[in-house]
Amino acid sequence: MSPELTPSQTVGPFFHDALLDEDRSELVSPDHLKAIKIEGTVYDGAGDVVPDAMVEIWQANPSGRYNHPADDRHDLSLDGETFSGFGRSGTADGGKFSFVTVKPGPVHGPDGRPQAPHIMVSVFTRGLLQRVVTRIYFPDEVERNATDHVLSSIEDPAVRETLVARDEGGVLRFDIRLQGEGQTAFFEFEE
Repeated sequence: MSPELTPSQTVGPFFHDALLDEDRSELVSPDHLKAIKIEGTVYDGAGDVVPDAMVEIWQANPSGRYNHPADDRHDLSLDGETFSGFGRSGTADGGKFSFVTVKPGPVHGPDGRPQAPHIMVSVFTRGLLQRVVTRIYFPDEVERNATDHVLSSIEDPAVRETLVARDEGGVLRFDIRLQGEGQTAFFEFEE
């Protein structure tokens, strides 16, 4: 007897309630000395807000070290191992998400070359068969951004700019456009 194939399923609305049972949008306290706030909106291909998406972030700490067993660089501080580097925010109130975190330090890529400080982002929402993955780069890192091999691999300057947050008076703005005009640059990944 051969197994029956079932159709692929998209990420459904169930995950929004099941995976957002705990607020993980504050990686540090808002009154932390180095706290930064990142806000954004998720838009679909028609330019409408996505009210039930989930945005996850993963980042290094200010020293450039990940709180993960695979990052065994003991010469870099783990900040007392209290900073997890992982956050999760649902979209609500017009497709908006937000995080309170710290700016990560620069990290080295798999090839050993330094990368500009960045935050990795995954977006899960209805209609997607898999999450989409992108990065947030910082507007005050012009020189490092210019030499970051991932960011500079994007030839079109307008597409490259979709990965750099905008400073809006102390809040970093990072909107995510899933398709259409101004679409955010997304990266291929292996799961």
